[in-house]
Amino acid sequence: MDLWLTEFQTKNLGMSARIKETLFAGKSEFQEIGLVDSWEFGRMLVLDGVFQTSIFDEFVYHEMIAHVPLVTHPNPKNVLVIGGGDGGTIREVVKHQTVEIAEMVEIDGMVVDVCKKFLPEISTALINNHPKLRLKIGDGIQHMKEAENKYDVIIVDCSDPIGPGEGLFSHAFYQEVYKALKEDGLFVQQTDSPLYNQPLIKRLHKDVTSLFPIARTYLAHIPLYPGGMHCFTIGSKKYDPVKVDAAKCSAIEGTRYFNEEIFKGCFALPNFVKEFLK
Repeated sequence: MDLWLTEFQTKNLGMSARIKETLFAGKSEFQEIGLVDSWEFGRMLVLDGVFQTSIFDEFVYHEMIAHVPLVTHPNPKNVLVIGGGDGGTIREVVKHQTVEIAEMVEIDGMVVDVCKKFLPEISTALINNHPKLRLKIGDGIQHMKEAENKYDVIIVDCSDPIGPGEGLFSHAFYQEVYKALKEDGLFVQQTDSPLYNQPLIKRLHKDVTSLFPIARTYLAHIPLYPGGMHCFTIGSKKYDPVKVDAAKCSAIEGTRYFNEEIFKGCFALPNFVKEFLK
């Protein structure tokens, strides 16, 4: 019999993938964790029933959440990734020559272990214990409270605003992020679908603009995520990504989606997004 796995985007809409087999199913202290092999997307990580990443299209998400902020900052040396247990964002961060330390704080150690075993293509920096990597299994929110004037770039690679990721979508958390950044620092966070989560994105954009002098939303097209259109939000103390010389994008090796033209174009927003962000 065919086995299908469905993620419900809303109470009226679901996305289903036909599954070859379940490679792992377990429950950590924080969430239900699944690793399945699907016909369309290959191996997929699923948390609390929500599709997180897949071998098929993970490179789009991880390249866009990492390289856009790291190109925007002229000299990112100390970088923090909150979340990102699959390892894909750290894999992209360590490609930047200026980066000296790439910290990663992930709350769920089981996610890290499962992804290292079943998604080795994504978790290469974790598996190889990259010399720039500093991995901490712990609470990213608490980590922020203990940091001040420390990071050039903070990347919030979180799951949806439910379960262990809920506290990462709050004004109070963004205040801690602002404090943890250096005087010219910036941060980025994945902020979900502009088609299905407009109230959330609007609230987050308002929170970020209340703290940071520069706030930008940018887009990427990721088939695994609701509607295929996904957005990210940048809060920056000094550097505006739309005014950055994008030529240094060409120095990043091994990208499959990100390039100079993508960097320039990802900040071009459809009118309906501009409208609800006003």
